[in-house]
Amino acid sequence: MMYFNIKKAVYVSEYTINLIFENGKEGTVDLKEYKGDGVFSKFSDMDYFKKFYIEDRTLTWGKGELDIAPETLYLKATGEKKILWDTEELSSAR
Repeated sequence: MMYFNIKKAVYVSEYTINLIFENGKEGTVDLKEYKGDGVFSKFSDMDYFKKFYIEDRTLTWGKGELDIAPETLYLKATGEKKILWDTEELSSAR
């Protein structure tokens, strides 16, 4: 189990989504910074943005063509500075 994987996501407003992670932590992310050029240009369409879903434990849009890594969302939502990747790091952090 990767503790930063998303269990639940709820749209709040504008580009803000509330997230609950596998480790029970919860936080809100504002993704308006992603709106703009490239693949995220689709975020300019608010109807598109609101139709996110969880696939492979991360936020996904469209038919799976757009997602944001769960570890990125975890850091943004929780304010933590670092992802702990292995069991030893996790144990020593507790």
